This record gives sequence, C-alpha cells and structure tokens, in this order.
Amino acid sequence: MPGYGIQGPTEGGGLLPWSWAVERLISSHDYWVATVDADGQPAVMPVWGSWSDDAVWFSSGPRSRRARNLERDPRCTITTDNPLEPVVVEGTVSRVSDHAAVERFTARCNEKYETDIPVEFYAENALFRVPPTVAYGLTEADFSGTPTKWQF
Repeated sequence: MPGYGIQGPTEGGGLLPWSWAVERLISSHDYWVATVDADGQPAVMPVWGSWSDDAVWFSSGPRSRRARNLERDPRCTITTDNPLEPVVVEGTVSRVSDHAAVERFTARCNEKYETDIPVEFYAENALFRVPPTVAYGLTEADFSGTPTKWQF
C-alpha cells in the first residue's frame, strides 16, 4: 500500500490466515452493512447476524432502506465491529426464503444474542446471505505488517 509503509509478503509482512478472519466474523457482535441508494448516496447501518456456511447472514425489515437498496443493487460491504482487528467483506447478497435456512439462522442468532426470537419474526422479514467475493483484514498492533486481502 504505497504511502502507508505497508510491507508486502516478500518484505516480511505477516499476512493473516483466513482462519483469523473467520474467528472474527464468528465472534463479531454486530456487523455494519453498507449499501448504496438509487441516487448513489452511501448508507451504513449496524445489524445483528451470524457467520455460517462461508457467508455473513443478516435480517432486515423487508421495506427498510437497506432491503430496498439491496433489492435494486445486491452488492454490499460488511464489516465486523472491532476496529482494532477489522474484517471487511465485499459480496453480493442472496435473499433467503427457505424455511429450514430461516430456522437455522434463528437458532444461531438466539444462541449468539441470548434471545428467544421466534422463527416467524425472521420468516416475515428479509433474510440475506452474503458470501465474500473479496475480504480484507488487519491488526492495528501490526498495521504495517498484517494488511491482508483474500479473494474467493
């Protein structure tokens, strides 16, 4: 990364393994989802969700700004909630309506957030799955040595 003093992999940079990113994707309490309005205005909001089956999953109201944006343009960027060890995922959402998948998502979220939200809540809302096309991560403690990009 010119101008930032970032080391390349042949210069002693400590590229992070994908397992490092997965650990942070699993443990993130919230995820920040970035979408784009029809006029090009960026929109970012936090959501509850989970990492499962090699994708970020999250729910949204079916007529929310986020859901409308994703319906028009399914590309999005999602980040974890820890700015000291961030993981940034870029991908294209799929809307999930399969009842068994909604049940699994509900169970994951109820366990993760220690809630008892009924399956019907998520079934009535919009459930999205975002497998990464590209992801980035780094640790602030080794800012110049750890910036890593994963391509899928």
